[in-house]
Amino acid sequence: MSTKKTSIWFIINPISGTRRKKKIPTLIRKYLNHDKFTYKLFYTQYKGHAGEITRDAVAKEIEIVCAVGGDGSAHEVGVNLIHTDSKLAIIPRGSGNGISNHMGIPNRTIRAIRCLNKCFSISVDTVAVNNSHFLGIGGYGIDAFIAKKFDRNKKRGLKTYIKHTVKEFYKFKPIQVEIEIEEKSKKVEAFLLSIANTSEFGNRFALSPKSSVQDGIIEMVIIKPFPKWASPFLVARFIGKKGDKSKFVETIKFKKASLKLNEDLAHYDGEHIKERKRIKIEVIPHSLNVIVNENKLATI
Repeated sequence: MSTKKTSIWFIINPISGTRRKKKIPTLIRKYLNHDKFTYKLFYTQYKGHAGEITRDAVAKEIEIVCAVGGDGSAHEVGVNLIHTDSKLAIIPRGSGNGISNHMGIPNRTIRAIRCLNKCFSISVDTVAVNNSHFLGIGGYGIDAFIAKKFDRNKKRGLKTYIKHTVKEFYKFKPIQVEIEIEEKSKKVEAFLLSIANTSEFGNRFALSPKSSVQDGIIEMVIIKPFPKWASPFLVARFIGKKGDKSKFVETIKFKKASLKLNEDLAHYDGEHIKERKRIKIEVIPHSLNVIVNENKLATI
């Protein structure tokens, strides 16, 4: 008696990151457990295409939709799986891979496929923000500004991101933010204000090391204006997962908040958008099914 196989659609972003993806079909064919799965491959051709493919997968009741790319790819696939029975899987091939890093998914493609073969999934929180959603980190301030610059650059990868960061760092003016949480409000000046559901931006830069995607809580991380000479020490703190202990950093845990900004630029999972200056943010507990590394469950 044959057992019904699980259906997977792989959605490959050919321009994410710097690593070539020509070998992906061969690796999937070789290392995916074909006794357990049936699969199809799709390549995105334009911005928003992954979302269209994902919505089609949900309509056809495909059980797993796998984003092959970076955080932007995971975002575009994942937000279209919120409140559905389909599961998000990720094969990380992007520049930073912050979402997949938090989920414990190996960066090596063969290991990521083997992780997928185990098909261990959990229900995770997502974040609703005005008319949008995101999975990992949303931001307002210099990171949103750099995300816009990065998106317009044809070259991808960490080097390109660092180049834009260094170029804009010394001339960026802090944003003015009015925060309201549980009817209490305060005004802050911020070099960067991020909303963290997951722990890192990517490349092991741990913006909010204590963040969990299963606790029904999100963190607001505020980096206040700081002297330029302190920047390498602050970066080292974040890479060492101790950035939240800096006197220039404030972390606020919350479930629902409102922001009023003097700028209209934002990024969600690294994807920049022009946002309204008044923003409502809310955690949506256990709203997305994600395949993760069961050996890393304690840190997810």
